Amino acid sequence: MNANVASTSTNNLHIAAFHTMPTPHAVQAKLPLTEAATRTVENGRDELIRILKGEDKRRFVVVGPCSIHDPIAGMDYARRLKALAAEVSDVLMLVMRVYFEKPRTTVGWKGYINDPHMDDTFRIDEGMVLARQFLLDVNELGLPAGTEALDPISPQYLGDLIAWNAIGARTTESQTHREMSSGLSTPVGFKNATNGEVGVAVNAILSASRPHRFLGISSDGKVSIVHTTGNPYGHLVLRGGDGRPNYDTVSIALAEEGLKKAKLTPNIVVDCSHANSYKKPELQPLVMADVISQIVAGNRSVVGVMIESNIVAGNQSIQADRSKMTYGCSVTDGCVDWETTASMIRDAAQRLRGVLV
Repeated sequence: MNANVASTSTNNLHIAAFHTMPTPHAVQAKLPLTEAATRTVENGRDELIRILKGEDKRRFVVVGPCSIHDPIAGMDYARRLKALAAEVSDVLMLVMRVYFEKPRTTVGWKGYINDPHMDDTFRIDEGMVLARQFLLDVNELGLPAGTEALDPISPQYLGDLIAWNAIGARTTESQTHREMSSGLSTPVGFKNATNGEVGVAVNAILSASRPHRFLGISSDGKVSIVHTTGNPYGHLVLRGGDGRPNYDTVSIALAEEGLKKAKLTPNIVVDCSHANSYKKPELQPLVMADVISQIVAGNRSVVGVMIESNIVAGNQSIQADRSKMTYGCSVTDGCVDWETTASMIRDAAQRLRGVLV
């Protein structure tokens, strides 16, 4: 439904229209949380919290496509990952990367929620419903999902289906995202800044651990003052910066030092992609192997890794004729293919067996 724009000489000068969104409650009522999905979310969060608290000695892996654009291929990937998760569950907990929102440096496709048909129609109302359906399907497989919390309103629509959230490098310094994170129901990984600065992420973890009051929306779509209790499960994600990696032993030792100085638990996740692999997906296995070597050698601060992975390696451009696009290939950042992904995870599990005690 369209709403008229109430323009004055000083207001809404660059607003063309308002389109009413269904409320979070309406979307959730249309696609309610099932018993199976509830178990997956609750168990996934509990396992992640136990890993972060050191009660579960396993490590977790957030792995999956850079972004979801084809739900059929996405579910194909999810089924493969579920089978692999069972195979390595003694030492690794797998969380599927399910990213619907893409921050852009300048312009470009903003993701499945913003433009689900990839044709600049921007049917966000449809995208939100499609995103919720996809998350339901993944969770009903018994596979927990992780995502990037980008839009501060989206968690009211989708948050009950998420086990792990990330705050991206561009938004870790944002007060809005720190406040939002203080109310999220999941553990939250804060990435270091795009220039590699770790201090802003440490500050974000501290900020999000405290109660906040801010403007948001309620489940019935009303603008509200949100009161949060603070999130005790924030942790650091190292993703490199300014074209340089920061997963080496010295960088991790410095990150540990920064977290301890702030009186925070030194929990670190290494993102094998982005600047840590020089944005070359084929280098992700080398990054992961190095990180696993550090754990084998005695490191206990690295609690997890992230991998950008899809069925087919690399990436592709969005084409008007979808039939010309490669099935299971990323339309955003380049990914490693499924065979490489499975090999990375199986090799890591084999090396960690007998080490994590």
